[in-house]
Amino acid sequence: MRRPPSPLNRSPDEEHLGEVLDFMRLLWAVDHGLNSVSKRMGRELGVTGPQRLVIRIVGRFPGIPAGRLAAVLHVHPSTLTGVLKRLESRGILQRRLDPTDARRSLLSLTARGRTYDEHRSGTVEEAVRRALANVPRHKLFSAQSVLSSLAEELAR
Repeated sequence: MRRPPSPLNRSPDEEHLGEVLDFMRLLWAVDHGLNSVSKRMGRELGVTGPQRLVIRIVGRFPGIPAGRLAAVLHVHPSTLTGVLKRLESRGILQRRLDPTDARRSLLSLTARGRTYDEHRSGTVEEAVRRALANVPRHKLFSAQSVLSSLAEELAR
């Protein structure tokens, strides 16, 4: 009778670590993939994944206040500041003061920025689009629920 390989001889992919650690492995794989594709996008398209997400959201909501954009992205406004400054310095994004509240910046795309606000292959969103096309709607809602719950827990 052949004995199963020792846990020390199995690859981590063959090892079942339990519900929590297996889920965390998948999250790390997604995080690594997002970072890798983002860096490639920066080299090939001229904008990183986070920059492109900002462009796509501002493109849908011209005049969005910077604070509201930070809330939509689930980041602290100070985290978003560097991304906005880089996009503004490259002529992709423009800020103007809110005429009703000079403390707020309203964001919109420039003509150059609008050229980045279109469907493109090789982007994180294109990979997500392809992956979601293979997932039944009820499973997508379940995944969104789990990820929302995790995001809320991590924010505590």
